Amino acid sequence: MAIGLKVFLVSLWPVRRRGRSLALLASLVMLSFCRVCVPHTVSRPADRAWWKATRRLRDGSSRPVLFEFRQVDRRLMGTVRFDWGDLPIHDGREEGDQISFQAGTTFQFSGARTATGFELLFTGSHEPDQTLLLSRADQRDLRIPADRPPLPAIHAVKAPPDFAMRPPMGWNTWNYFHQNVSDVIIRQVADAIASNGMREAGYSYIVIDDGWQGQRDANGRLHPNERFPDMKGLADYVHAKGLKLGIYSSPGPRTCGKHEGSYGHEVEDAKTFAVWGVDLLKYDWCTASLVYLPSESQAVFQKMGAALQATGREILYSLCQYGMEDVWSWGSDVGASTWRTTADIHADFGTMHQNALTQQMAAPFSGPGHWNDPDMLEVGNGGMNDLENRSHMNLWAMLAAPLFAGNDVRTMTETTRGILLNRKLIAIDQDGLGRQAVLKRKLGGFEIWERPLENGDRAVLLLNVAGMPESHEFSWRSIDVPLPTSILDPWSTKGIPASTQIRIDLRSHESRLLRLSFR
Repeated sequence: MAIGLKVFLVSLWPVRRRGRSLALLASLVMLSFCRVCVPHTVSRPADRAWWKATRRLRDGSSRPVLFEFRQVDRRLMGTVRFDWGDLPIHDGREEGDQISFQAGTTFQFSGARTATGFELLFTGSHEPDQTLLLSRADQRDLRIPADRPPLPAIHAVKAPPDFAMRPPMGWNTWNYFHQNVSDVIIRQVADAIASNGMREAGYSYIVIDDGWQGQRDANGRLHPNERFPDMKGLADYVHAKGLKLGIYSSPGPRTCGKHEGSYGHEVEDAKTFAVWGVDLLKYDWCTASLVYLPSESQAVFQKMGAALQATGREILYSLCQYGMEDVWSWGSDVGASTWRTTADIHADFGTMHQNALTQQMAAPFSGPGHWNDPDMLEVGNGGMNDLENRSHMNLWAMLAAPLFAGNDVRTMTETTRGILLNRKLIAIDQDGLGRQAVLKRKLGGFEIWERPLENGDRAVLLLNVAGMPESHEFSWRSIDVPLPTSILDPWSTKGIPASTQIRIDLRSHESRLLRLSFR
């Protein structure tokens, strides 16, 4: 039987942010130091085994790396730990002695077990390809501080009833502005969203991501930096526009941008956010990796969830920890309404599409009040062409994803505006049934995704992921869909004749979304 492992890496990369049995190996990794481990000789998700290696950086220096694997439902899973934070393992495979997996969207590992551990080939952006030799680690390698504040016992903390019954919509500073944010920019964005049709289309939250933080005073209260002279006044301005204000923090000592985090100050920060009039908190794992284990994620996020609820203000709680520890299975129990399921998105088709695929395992957990989040929209940020931007929007609508624009809405083109404000497409994303689409089948370079809708309709997305144009003809029966009585394309004003067969011609990375009715 295969063991349950989980993997962690420590490196020095830039900020930001995704055959034979192995039973014998299980007996080699029963580590008495690990508080969350129980010695077993069989595969169980609770098993936690740690490994270490040395990784060479491009400048010739080296850093220690740590690995932890686990196996759940015959899937190799886990986390890769960098010095700036953690990334979950996905696409993990185990065949005899061989294993392979991906961390985030750009880091690949493959290799085999050895007599003393593992030998893995590491490839990825920013760093040289190299072979890592893994051996057993001990508790000193984890470097978890002994004097950290206590975590609460696990108990349910629930968001208010009827809260976030549709996927939240809004705008976030990070994808375009990164940390170059200010009170002036937020007011300009509020003006734009209130006047360009976005507010009426449902984009209601304006979220200030990393880079707003200043320092704490002698009483532990966190103040904004000089670019945000009056956060309460800014919230009032946003509210007066008929919009809501969101803010960002981390359970770690520092945020991903190395600003003050909420570690040890959860109650004070929650009260401060409430006093300012904040309506959403994006809470990003980041440097929590310096003080917590991923297996403690639920208690870590529960701590802030309880603090937010104690303020008495309704604040939408949005978790950002990249899908570690199957967050979709417990996110709603810490008071959250949305949770990231993937590593950070980038403005390119490959990582956007990978995030959609990665989120498939979480599909059963999406629904009214609790939403899987494949990350913010990159529409209009220049990395994808118009066809790819439309496919991005189509996929996010099929996934019932929170829709948070990430472009400069003050100066966006009419084409970008048309993609973000497609009301028929937004209606599919916001459908009251709240079911996430699943990838039903592949046909050459085509992917066929399907999503049931509240009134009995179905949404079907055909996406060409190939690097060249493709055409396919198929019957509805071949994809387990009844013969529709009407077919609508949210991107067209013309109906499509209903017939038993349909032919679709798509260019590379183009998609076609169809809404099928059966009445």
